[in-house]
Amino acid sequence: MTTSRRLAELGISLPPVTAPLGSYVPARRAGHLLHLSGHLAKRDRTVVAGRVGAEIDVETARGLARQVAVDLIATAAEAAGGVDALAGVIKLVGFVRSAPGFDQQPAVINGASDLLVEIFGEAGRHARSALGVSELPMGAAIEIEAIFELG
Repeated sequence: MTTSRRLAELGISLPPVTAPLGSYVPARRAGHLLHLSGHLAKRDRTVVAGRVGAEIDVETARGLARQVAVDLIATAAEAAGGVDALAGVIKLVGFVRSAPGFDQQPAVINGASDLLVEIFGEAGRHARSALGVSELPMGAAIEIEAIFELG
């Protein structure tokens, strides 16, 4: 099954890609790998700010991470010439702006990981790091970067 068909089955439409806010590119190809810059958690194209474990609960943060995964796929698809050019996911690095003492970063980033496996199947299983940080750009709750494999 193609990735575009799987997205349609899941009722997921890819959003427009956000332009970078600095001197970097959203995606850079190296051979058969596509390295993506960090994507911030957004709702209606507005950055969701706050600390997970304080203003934002784990389930809400999981949902935000899931949406970041959709944004990552959109960026990767644009850079690759279409979503069906994506063969799978190699790695995710997730940063969670965490309240003091919060240690459930892996549970939060599972929102992104689970969706990628749901979309890409076994090719969506990836290596991953889930880190707690004190600050992220614009006060964002979550930032995730990824490496995709091209077909």
